Amino acid sequence: MSSVNLVVMVVGLLVLAQQSFQMSLRNPVAETNNCKIDFTRLGLVLTSDTNEKALQDSGLFTPDAETPYVDIAGRRFHIGTLNARYIVYVKIGGNSVNAAIAVQILLNRFRIHGIIHFGSAGSLDKKSIVPGDVSVPLAVAFTGAWDWKKFGSTEGKLIFGEFNYPVNGENLLASIDYDIIKLFSEGQSPQVVFWLPSTISWYRAATQVLQDLELSQCYDGVCLPSKPKIVFGTKGSSSDSYIKNKAYGDFLHKAFNVSTADQESAAVAWVSKRE
Repeated sequence: MSSVNLVVMVVGLLVLAQQSFQMSLRNPVAETNNCKIDFTRLGLVLTSDTNEKALQDSGLFTPDAETPYVDIAGRRFHIGTLNARYIVYVKIGGNSVNAAIAVQILLNRFRIHGIIHFGSAGSLDKKSIVPGDVSVPLAVAFTGAWDWKKFGSTEGKLIFGEFNYPVNGENLLASIDYDIIKLFSEGQSPQVVFWLPSTISWYRAATQVLQDLELSQCYDGVCLPSKPKIVFGTKGSSSDSYIKNKAYGDFLHKAFNVSTADQESAAVAWVSKRE
């Protein structure tokens, strides 16, 4: 990003909901008569090639010797262990639609007891998060569902006229409100939500595991201007828009107290919490 800082390298670790074990899941590997893969696993959801390279370069991931991956619906699901823990990881390819589809396939076709989302985001809070920092959020919101008001309306959270330059005034774009959304879960009535929280027990586990972790200042021959840190307890904004506009980023930070903006985390959280 240009006006809004880009949090680069390993930039987001979102601990999401544990799913129910009551679903009837088809194991794609079982179709190859390799039933030893029929384990409950952790799902690791990566956003980009850069995220995958960081994982591979860490040396912590060991592919399964017999079935290292399975291709489903154009996506490659990598099977193996991470620090001796059974995992499946997949690259979601960016934006909320791809993220939702990839996570739904992951949950439908494997025995997954929880998901960690590892991706990239832009910083909306320059005082707290700078390029290279890792954000571990308590919650994310989908800020891409708008109720666009007609011209002359006195309602709306984002009033475009307040951003006229050089003088504020009326604007034909009027204003927008941010819609709450319905979350459908098995065995429950639909819930109207705005914030999608991390599973609190997983968040606490992440803080315990990561609080003393030191991050490298240099990676793959590129060094950051300062030593990166891990920031806990943030809130994130997620939508299909790739935000480069500083004024809008500042608005999101002020209106919702969000520290980061990305295109996938709300979709990952949404699908995880449906199960």
